[in-house]
Amino acid sequence: MRLWTYQLPFHYQNDQYEVKFFFSMTEYTSQLFRDGILIDEFSGVCKTGMKVVEHNVEFENQTSKLTVSVGYISMWTVAIEVREDDDLIYASHPGKDIRYAEKTIEKLNALGDDIQSPEEQQRQQEKWQKNKHSIFADVFLGIAFFIVAKVTDDLTLAAFTGVGLGLGLVVLQRFVKVDLLGGFAVFGTAMLLISAIFSLVYQSEYMVQMKGTILGILTASLALADGVFRKGGYFGARFERYLNSPIDHAYFVTGLGLIGLVMAALNYLVATYFSKDFWLTYSTFLDMPLYMVMIFTLVWQAGKKHSAKNRLNANKG
Repeated sequence: MRLWTYQLPFHYQNDQYEVKFFFSMTEYTSQLFRDGILIDEFSGVCKTGMKVVEHNVEFENQTSKLTVSVGYISMWTVAIEVREDDDLIYASHPGKDIRYAEKTIEKLNALGDDIQSPEEQQRQQEKWQKNKHSIFADVFLGIAFFIVAKVTDDLTLAAFTGVGLGLGLVVLQRFVKVDLLGGFAVFGTAMLLISAIFSLVYQSEYMVQMKGTILGILTASLALADGVFRKGGYFGARFERYLNSPIDHAYFVTGLGLIGLVMAALNYLVATYFSKDFWLTYSTFLDMPLYMVMIFTLVWQAGKKHSAKNRLNANKG
């Protein structure tokens, strides 16, 4: 299924050209049209890397050759560069690097090679053995909340069920040696309790819609306080349990707080200025994917920040 199509037109001599670049979950295709007629096409598989596509156009009555290069300049923007022989004659986004995707994937592959080293594999195995029980506890609470909400269609009951199970984990922790609460079980239980109380106190549909905004501001404030005053000592260390590489705690948690404020503001705007049906669509299908894109970007930047600090400290040493 085609997810998105980019259309990038340009003129050359007396002809109108257009590049159409579209992709699905697994494949991408770049097409070059001249005056509405398809003259070149290339398809590739996403998992092999989003390499720059080059369409070559030759003319019968001239020796010069036209080359149209198509590539990503960011995570979500495609651009083209048009060359006559070796001379750049047009760029849809001047000054941008259309090999952004290629270079990013090369860096990720290089990071993957480092992670696969025996020392790193051993470190990751030890990290997993240490943290797996708290991760299982977090997943258990999330699945329990989802199942109860689906079966009963009662979010308040689901929230109180999560609270009860979370408190049960706190009690169980006193009798077992493995770490059950090192992840987000305690924090998640507290948020479920607040959510449940909120649902009981405010019965109007609008106030239920605003629950995401209020809880978002609350959690964002906690993250910002942790990032600014404790350098991410609480949230940063716990998030790092789920990652394969270290991150800069202060940078990540401060960014996490800012993302929370952005998502809270978006929920407020959708709940206030759009219909209830659109809000349901947004909160069900759009909110989480948007949040995850921001989080993945933040993790990547926080990892780069941590590496830069390590290099700086090594140079000082």
